[in-house]
Amino acid sequence: MSTPLEEYALLSDLRTGALVSRDGSIDWLCLPRFDSPAVFSALLGEPEDGRWRLSAVDGEVVDRRYHPLTFVLETTWRTPGGVARVTDFLPRSTDQGDLVRRVECLEGRVEIEHDLRLRFDYARATPWTREIDRSGDERALLSLAGPDAILVTGPMLRWPDEDLDDSAGGGEGDGGSEGGDDTHTRVAVDGPDDARGGHRARRLEGRFGLSAGEILSWDLTWFPSHEPAPEPPEAEEALSATIDMWHGWADQLEVDGPYRDEVVQSLLVLRALTHLDTGGIVAAPTTSLPEEFGGGRNWDYRYTWLRDAAFTIEVVVAHGLTRGATLWRDWLLRAVAGDAQDVRIMYGLAGERQLPEEELDHLSGYEGSRPVRIGNGAADQYQADVVGEVMIALHELRAAGVDEEEYTWGLQKRLLAYAEANFDREDHGIWEMRGDTHHFTHGRVMMWAAFDRGIRAVEEFGLDGPVERWRELRDRLAEEIEEHGFDPELNSYTQTYDNDEVDASLLQLPHIGYLDFDDPRMLGTVARIEKDLVSDFGLVNRYRTSSGMDGVGGTEYPFVMCTFWLIEQYACSGRLAEAEELMASMLACASDLGLFAEEYDPESGRQAGNYPQAFSHMGLIRAADAIDAARRTRSAHGAEPKEG
Repeated sequence: MSTPLEEYALLSDLRTGALVSRDGSIDWLCLPRFDSPAVFSALLGEPEDGRWRLSAVDGEVVDRRYHPLTFVLETTWRTPGGVARVTDFLPRSTDQGDLVRRVECLEGRVEIEHDLRLRFDYARATPWTREIDRSGDERALLSLAGPDAILVTGPMLRWPDEDLDDSAGGGEGDGGSEGGDDTHTRVAVDGPDDARGGHRARRLEGRFGLSAGEILSWDLTWFPSHEPAPEPPEAEEALSATIDMWHGWADQLEVDGPYRDEVVQSLLVLRALTHLDTGGIVAAPTTSLPEEFGGGRNWDYRYTWLRDAAFTIEVVVAHGLTRGATLWRDWLLRAVAGDAQDVRIMYGLAGERQLPEEELDHLSGYEGSRPVRIGNGAADQYQADVVGEVMIALHELRAAGVDEEEYTWGLQKRLLAYAEANFDREDHGIWEMRGDTHHFTHGRVMMWAAFDRGIRAVEEFGLDGPVERWRELRDRLAEEIEEHGFDPELNSYTQTYDNDEVDASLLQLPHIGYLDFDDPRMLGTVARIEKDLVSDFGLVNRYRTSSGMDGVGGTEYPFVMCTFWLIEQYACSGRLAEAEELMASMLACASDLGLFAEEYDPESGRQAGNYPQAFSHMGLIRAADAIDAARRTRSAHGAEPKEG
């Protein structure tokens, strides 16, 4: 069985992310960006597909936590002879990419085991590795493959003295005096030495003894292979600077209420998934983690969706981060600049438009879930909702006091022109259906919201624009939605204009102001969602996959964000006790580090889908804020909440 997702911790340097398992194995890392090829791909295959495991011999993990308000991971191991703490982090971002692993013996004596297997390009390339001299007596291992180079430095890095060949499977040698007399390394190779003394190394192993008070550190540095090897960071300085970086950001947060810790952690996750240089936020740092274990619903989420960026702006503005939200706004505007008449639903981190989808047949997949995909074919879809989500987010920025510039407002007017040009066009919906296109009710309502926010920009903020035309289009959409998207017999809005299915995206209608949370039409829709989409465990599915609407085989587990949307609906419509109960159930599904994947399988008690998922954490923040607001309202009015 693959390592359960909830056993992974996320590391981030605001350019990429690593996943570290509870037992100390880094099984996923793309360098230098979130969407770069992976150098560790064991998450989607086997250990031989690349990993870096660092653990205590005969030990067990007795504690794991983030250093407060950071993504610096601290894992405590206990062995029969002592206690050690492993600190893993991606140092504060530099032009190179670094990963530091630091071990400190806290009590007695421990032996640390090290297993490094580098594989470039999603395990399609095994690098050539050789030992190089550094300053003084320091030595390091340099691994090269194509455009990528990895430099690994640390106390074990002396190439064994014995001859290495395939038949021997490696040898043992003195790793130096650091860490005690029982320090040794073993290297397994694949092929003969090259003319420069390199090896096609499959595996580098080592064991290192430490006594109380001793510290060992290793660094893995990525850099372009055509450039000189850089200097690795000094571990203690890098650790201090990284903690300071995270604390400096967290100090800006304005969060209170009953779920303060969970909201702060979720805001930190959103920050961790944001690319420092460009401001783009990835939906998740992973690809092809399945929506059904063993199934084929496996997609690459290492890109920036307009929808995700817009939702992020909403939640961070609500918690005092208008400056950070402005960076996300700038990314949005750069991404669509020059092509506002051909808006994409997603882009690369720097605004790249072409994200071709490819299958990696050599990887066995998480829990055998294949195909493993990189790139995302949904980038070519038309989804009617995205302009509305962008316009809503930018309206929230204006309301928070962020001034518009001629350029930023001009681009928004072009987005509304794009919406008008595609006014009657069917789309693939918010869930990126790969079947036929339809008029999705949610998408039509979001288009209504796009024109509504344009009108409000003129009326409330004095901006210029063809307000009468926008008002005409908004009113036409409202009439159309009520005629074709609401079924009076079912007393519910429907997924599309041409079916009577229900969809969890309809929970967004009151959030954007199309109608009130307690409007009878909305309450009827919620009743349908509870009947058709809420599982026996109380969690919410996006839609009924059995309808065949999405054009993809198989099924999927309940969607974390949709469940948080239902909590928000309950809290805002007088069902506060139910909201609190469901919130408690959802928070119990988080990892021990407060991380959520895209979905949750209540039968196995496991998280599923790409991990950690920005959407899920956005949903948590909104649900927590809704419960807090409902509690305040009840307290202010001394009223008992409505139930059922």
